Amino acid sequence: MSDAPLYDVYDAPLYLEPRLTTGPASLLRSGPFLHGLVDALGSPLGVVLPAETEHNTAGFEAVLRRHHLSGRIFFAHKATGSSALVRHLAAHTGAGLDAASLQELQHALGAGFTPDRIMATGPKDPAFLWLAARTGVTVNADGPGELERAARLVRSYGLPRLRVLLRLSGFETAGPRTLSRSSRFGTAVKALGPLLDLLDALRDAVEPVGVGYHLDTTSTDEKATALEGCLRAVEELRLRGFTPRAVDVGGGFGVSYLAHAAQWERYTTALTEAALGRRPPLTWGGHGYGLRVEHGTLRGALALYPAYRPAAGPAYLDELLSRPAPTLGRTLGTLLLESLCDLYAEPGRALVDQCGLTLGRVLEVRTDAEGPPRVRLALNAGDVGLEDHGVLVDPVLVGRDGTPAGASQDTSAGASPDAPTGTSGGAGGRGPVGVHLMGSLCLEADLITRRTVFLPRLPRAGDLLAFPNTAGYCMDFTATRAQRQPPARKVAVRAAGEEGGAWRWCLDEEYWPVTETGG
Repeated sequence: MSDAPLYDVYDAPLYLEPRLTTGPASLLRSGPFLHGLVDALGSPLGVVLPAETEHNTAGFEAVLRRHHLSGRIFFAHKATGSSALVRHLAAHTGAGLDAASLQELQHALGAGFTPDRIMATGPKDPAFLWLAARTGVTVNADGPGELERAARLVRSYGLPRLRVLLRLSGFETAGPRTLSRSSRFGTAVKALGPLLDLLDALRDAVEPVGVGYHLDTTSTDEKATALEGCLRAVEELRLRGFTPRAVDVGGGFGVSYLAHAAQWERYTTALTEAALGRRPPLTWGGHGYGLRVEHGTLRGALALYPAYRPAAGPAYLDELLSRPAPTLGRTLGTLLLESLCDLYAEPGRALVDQCGLTLGRVLEVRTDAEGPPRVRLALNAGDVGLEDHGVLVDPVLVGRDGTPAGASQDTSAGASPDAPTGTSGGAGGRGPVGVHLMGSLCLEADLITRRTVFLPRLPRAGDLLAFPNTAGYCMDFTATRAQRQPPARKVAVRAAGEEGGAWRWCLDEEYWPVTETGG
């Protein structure tokens, strides 16, 4: 073990302050409104802000214009279970929707998306494929089997030719070998020839309108390799007499959850120091988030979502399109333009960035045990799936007096990223405090987050903790009815006036993006 001195966990609070745009920041300042919602509807409670989807869609569309490209942004429905968000996207944006199941396709059609704005992706059972073919949505075909089944449906029911995209995988470059990571989805580009032979035999039933990929990676190198490979596949299709006109770059654009890069760097450094025994543990039971020490040597890697990302969402797409192609030299955006191809993209969490938060009421605060105080909440880890997705971000403490507790929660420009600015808080009411957040299930593993969370003051029973930016995957993707506890209800809110004005709400399933005057 190092001779470096150990120091008290409270000496240097390690904040991970959330990045908040105007809408959610204003909502979090409306403490009495939030407490009223939880009083009426219970804890946990999901709150979505449908209007925020417009800003996110506009950001992606601005990138297309910047590169002089046409195309469409398809929201990956699997990121949310909210009807309000999907309905608002249908009514107030030009986005399309990526449906990855029969139920998502039914929901999209019922939410107001017309078939020309829907793409069916993911594995497709017969019912899913039939409804896709029956309604005429574009099918992102995973392989030759799906193409053959789709063609049989078209022929059997006398349907119009079905528009399909070919999902490809296994890309590589010539010269210095760069591979895209393997995927269980798509057809390997090495098998493109037989796939085109099959398309020749199915010309009466399917119309290939493009190609695409979907890689589970944040690496722009891998995605650049895949995008260049798709452009080559487009040329192969055209040589066969087809008329493809789109390249689909999938999703994975990401979200930057944190306000300050310095806090993320400091925290991940501290995790490493804790794993090496150079400072007290920062997690429950010394959990290492993928790091471990073997014979005095640090092993493993942090298994965490990069919570601070300098380029995320639209900025990530812009970065990708601005990259030179691995072997063709010119930028990928320029090559798409020269190939006369539309660009399709399938953002999930990036299109619902800042669109929701999860509220949990504080039930009990225990300071009678060793280590940081234990705060038990009226929600469980499945209701706010931060840990499942490796996302580390601080909740906002909203006291019964209705205001967020402490200036340390202020993410405005110019705020010091690490200064402990809370004025009444820690153990004994002095300064910031580190706590462990416990869930409501009778399970040792029901930890809202395994890390010690720093708050500007010690919570009290009846306070709310608001977990920001949970609309993408973290709100209801892992929610269950374990121990017969109901999952969080969900409400949609909209501002009724200017900053600081009133908020209106309705149950998520009752939200429709129209007013009494039809606007």
